[in-house]
Amino acid sequence: MILELDCGNSFIKWRVIHAADAVIEGGGIVDSDQALLAEVAVLPSVRLTGCRIVSVRSEEETDALCALIAQAFAVQARVAHPAQEMAGVRNGYDDYQRLGMDRWLAALGAFHLAKGACVVIDLGTAAKADFVAADGEHLGGYICPGMPLMRSQLRTHTRRIRYDDASAERALNSLSPGRSTVEAVERGCVLMLQGFARTQLDQARALWGDEFSVFLTGGDAPLVREAVPQARVVPDLVFVGLAMACPLD
Repeated sequence: MILELDCGNSFIKWRVIHAADAVIEGGGIVDSDQALLAEVAVLPSVRLTGCRIVSVRSEEETDALCALIAQAFAVQARVAHPAQEMAGVRNGYDDYQRLGMDRWLAALGAFHLAKGACVVIDLGTAAKADFVAADGEHLGGYICPGMPLMRSQLRTHTRRIRYDDASAERALNSLSPGRSTVEAVERGCVLMLQGFARTQLDQARALWGDEFSVFLTGGDAPLVREAVPQARVVPDLVFVGLAMACPLD
């Protein structure tokens, strides 16, 4: 079995898959290295044969996690690194090493699935979009605050905006104009995300007409699903690219 990790600045997304057929044995999201070890350890009948990691953390933090995994499960983790070209995709950044690994791997995964021009819309802490042409040229992309960052900034910088997560969840049962602060904030942020997603489609059409695929990924992808009905929702798109960047027997 293979442990796959997507290490962000705040959370670690993980899953364990069977090496032969990639069937998912278990997975989740944790907020610390120790929580990760604890959750993987309690999976029934798990014997890891490998581990691969994509990380936007510092090199020191990533190395520390690799050491913990080696100690706990006796496997050597493989870490994905930047590349100028991989799996038919050419990195479009002026300095290819500056493109975030999560974006790079999502682009690899999307191009592999699309077999042609595609746009990836990744909605997590940040909202990100990347464009890959039919010939595999990564054309670049966009980054703006995602739902968590927009919500956090409003709560931090506006004294009268105070509400809990349960209230925020209830506020999203509709997108009609809010009749309370929590409804106004939550629904306004969702509409901004939807506007971001629609704008990416406009950009793609300007580039390629109707000859492109759209992929939605990230934890807040469901919030914009209705705004881009033609999109394919692939929650584990980064892991698709990670398997290509770090193949394991």
